[in-house]
Amino acid sequence: MKTIARLLRSHSRQALTAACLGLVGITALSAPLGASVVRTTVAQLNQDLRAGYQIGAGDHLRITVFDEPTLTNDYIVNESGAVAFPLIDEVPADQLTTSQFAGKLAEKLKAGGYVLTPKVAVEIVKHRPFYILGEVSKPGEYPYTGDLTLAQAVATAGGYTARADTRTIKIQRRSGEQPIQVKLDAPLRIAPGDTIIIKEAFF
Repeated sequence: MKTIARLLRSHSRQALTAACLGLVGITALSAPLGASVVRTTVAQLNQDLRAGYQIGAGDHLRITVFDEPTLTNDYIVNESGAVAFPLIDEVPADQLTTSQFAGKLAEKLKAGGYVLTPKVAVEIVKHRPFYILGEVSKPGEYPYTGDLTLAQAVATAGGYTARADTRTIKIQRRSGEQPIQVKLDAPLRIAPGDTIIIKEAFF
């Protein structure tokens, strides 16, 4: 009988311990872990690129104003996201597509009376660089090449370190915005100007 009682007490302690662990687990799952972390998906980031390339600071543009050779030239988007253009001074270009920016240039040239029927074309000559930081062998700034993937970006930076978290990363797509965390469940395309942050894995 004493043996049975001891067993019952032992099982009761185990049940209580299990219940406590269960409560801890529920609390941990329901707690807003990383509540301040903004999250998105690979699919959404890739969709952003398919919506059309947006001009940003550091891009080199070839601007052609047809029949106006003195205005046709290569221009750089400055740090404020604008292009210093002859006759009409700075024209905002940040987060516009090349066709949208061409339309804005044409409007300003016409409004200023400088070109009666302006026809403008804009193309990217050289994209702004991307940045990769954290757990890679050679963190830093690198030139962007078309259709760049995360795997290619990491390879350019010498590969992951032994401590790298290869399942999730943080990425800052636009200057001034908070980095967003993304789970790498599919190939991720990198955009010009992206800052990629490879975190340390916690095992």
